[in-house]
Amino acid sequence: MVTIRLARGGRPHKPVFTIVATDARYCRDGRFLAKLGQYNPQKAEKSLVDVDTEALRAWIDKGATISDTVRTLLKKNSIKF
Repeated sequence: MVTIRLARGGRPHKPVFTIVATDARYCRDGRFLAKLGQYNPQKAEKSLVDVDTEALRAWIDKGATISDTVRTLLKKNSIKF
């Protein structure tokens, strides 16, 4: 089952998360099928950066499920999916 979720990156105490499409069995920061965007919680304004909405829609149409955290981030930033 494919899941759209966050993968953590960045430095200690300064995380940067990547929105990825991955198999649900893979570990959080492990392999992924596609990189869909990036989330930087350190920025106050417009924390979502470079979200590929076409790729996101394509993965959802293929049956991918969205994690609760990613769903909240997308709604908070008015991104239609």
